[in-house]
Amino acid sequence: MSIITSIAEIFQTSGFAALSWQNWVMIAIAFVLLYLAIVKKFEPLLLLPIAFGMLLVNVYPEIMYDPLSIATPGGEVLDASAHWYDSGVLRLIYCGVKSSIFPCLIFMGVGAMTDFGPLLANPSSLLLGAAAQLGIYVAFLIAIVIPEFRIGNFVFDGFTAQEAASIAIIGGADGPTAIYLTGKLASHLLGPIAVAAYSYMALIPLIQPPIMKLLTTKKEREIKMDQLRTVSKAEKIIFPIVVTVLCVLIIPSTAPLIGMLMLGNLFKESGVTDRLSDTAQNALCNIVTIMLGVTVGATAEGKTFLDIKTILVIVIGLIAFAFSTAGGVLFGKLMNVITKGKVNPLIGSAGVSAVPMAARVSQVEGRKYNPSNFLLMHAMGPNVAGVIGSAVAAGFLLLTFQ
Repeated sequence: MSIITSIAEIFQTSGFAALSWQNWVMIAIAFVLLYLAIVKKFEPLLLLPIAFGMLLVNVYPEIMYDPLSIATPGGEVLDASAHWYDSGVLRLIYCGVKSSIFPCLIFMGVGAMTDFGPLLANPSSLLLGAAAQLGIYVAFLIAIVIPEFRIGNFVFDGFTAQEAASIAIIGGADGPTAIYLTGKLASHLLGPIAVAAYSYMALIPLIQPPIMKLLTTKKEREIKMDQLRTVSKAEKIIFPIVVTVLCVLIIPSTAPLIGMLMLGNLFKESGVTDRLSDTAQNALCNIVTIMLGVTVGATAEGKTFLDIKTILVIVIGLIAFAFSTAGGVLFGKLMNVITKGKVNPLIGSAGVSAVPMAARVSQVEGRKYNPSNFLLMHAMGPNVAGVIGSAVAAGFLLLTFQ
């Protein structure tokens, strides 16, 4: 009996005894995401740290422990001995997510890696980037009209306008923008929205192709587009400066995202800050991606993550992605008609701001139907336009609902 008692005591002190069924569900989901990242290679730079963070917090929830989370209505901490440095290690790193530091730094890195040349060579692709934000507004309308309901012990009391706006931005297919806006409007939903946004970005090669095929004809998918004109260095230098001034003056709340995006791009295009450009697009971006990915995944702790609101966020987010893809493709079809067959509608799907994943999907799908087709550079125009479009949409929502 002493051996059995000892084994029972060991089990009770182990992590197994503390795990709930919700934790086991999230562990299973983490395994699936790890499989997709490692075996299927679906954007592993994003999906792998997210999946591992999800796995880590569900086998050891204390890693996201926040000693200051229990407070009186007046804001006083109940435990006088609690300090911020007593937090779990991932909770400390997560401060960079909640404070919007990480999203802004990621945007700087994205800017340093982005070539706005395809957009400048074909300014009409800006319209495709705008059309691909359709999912944001569809998702907002869906979220705001869902009525209150009850399923067993689960009660859903509806989404506020701020929550609906935060969920809607998932349709922009831009993780940093989703985190930035949600942190300002509905920080309690930051976990599920960030996980949904980054997971769907990583799964774009699965989500987009069926929609692209459904909305286009074989003849349209075979269209070969003309080579883009060469863009001068002066145009590339002037562009980030002009965009920053116009966007920030029109919608001031876009300043953090647009400003950092264009600063990173100016590092790249100016030709006089090679070291800063290299740091922004490599070392800095990689470090922040690791910390952001792991901590975003670590917000998916089973006991708090699996509820009605989270499930609705995931579902509405998928609908938003689908409508954003459809909006870009349908506008691409319209441009094809206007230009009398010169625009391949497949590039419209790249209007979502998942750079460069969405542009690569357009390229791959185009090559399936016409091996001589090279749509990548044409798709990069709406793709980088989508980055600007999602940031502007986030600024508009912030201005409206904050």
